[in-house]
Amino acid sequence: MKAVFMERHGDRSVLKYGDMADPNPGPGEIVVDIHAASVNGADWKVRSGVTATISDFPYILGRDFSGIVRQLGAGVADFQVGDAVFAVCDVGQEGAYAEKISIKADIVAKKPADMSHVEAAALALAGLTALVSIEDTLDLRSGETILIQGGAGGVAGFAIQLAKHIGARVITTTSAVNREYVLGLGADEVIDYNMQDFSEVVSDCDAVLDTVGGDVARRSFAVLKPGGRAAFHASGLTAPKPDRDDVRSLRPKVARDRGHLDRIVALVATGAVRAPEIKLYPLSEASAAHRVSESRHLRGKLVFSVR
Repeated sequence: MKAVFMERHGDRSVLKYGDMADPNPGPGEIVVDIHAASVNGADWKVRSGVTATISDFPYILGRDFSGIVRQLGAGVADFQVGDAVFAVCDVGQEGAYAEKISIKADIVAKKPADMSHVEAAALALAGLTALVSIEDTLDLRSGETILIQGGAGGVAGFAIQLAKHIGARVITTTSAVNREYVLGLGADEVIDYNMQDFSEVVSDCDAVLDTVGGDVARRSFAVLKPGGRAAFHASGLTAPKPDRDDVRSLRPKVARDRGHLDRIVALVATGAVRAPEIKLYPLSEASAAHRVSESRHLRGKLVFSVR
């Protein structure tokens, strides 16, 4: 199979496009012919060695994908060869930058016919992360106010739509060029982070979802009302410690399961959420996609067209 792999950590030049051995399904696994795979910020962080040190090279990156079931491992009864599916790789597994992948069947969901492989790949990890953050971790309720940092990104864009569907008032930060995009997702108030300091113009929020990290994450506690809660995705494995004792700082646990993927499908089917804006790349141009991802100024999702 064709794949993008690396033989050491490093900059974008370590990404190679070439042939790798086809995977075989173990018990309880399926092999999927990948049609589309998404690019996530975690990919270039793993590639560079910032968040993980890989010792087993060559290594194939990629955490979410959509495709067609090719083989069934022993004990798999809920899929048939030819089924269209999408999934997020299990914690500790990658490998979606490839034409095939073997994955545990019980964390894979069926892709509806009216959702393209590209859309499914774009929604998988971003949607899973947003769902766990908004519904499970923050337990956002109708009538509450939430600040979503970095609204034009994949996770934040899904979160804006989900929060509006729940009935919350949504404030988000983005650059001026993305203002109309996030308004179209349902944001009630948009703050241009190049022109305004959000911590000076926002207050009394019930919740914050931060996808930016760094100083933005640390200053996010200032906008919370007493008893408020904040969830963080770009601050490492643990949530930052608040500088006040009347708020909660949370790190969502984004476990892999079919139920959350089915929830994404249901939200899309009802029109509550739509796929983000997508920029498409051939798999062979992984380096170019990583360049855009590393800039951290993209809108929506970057997706590889694998087949």
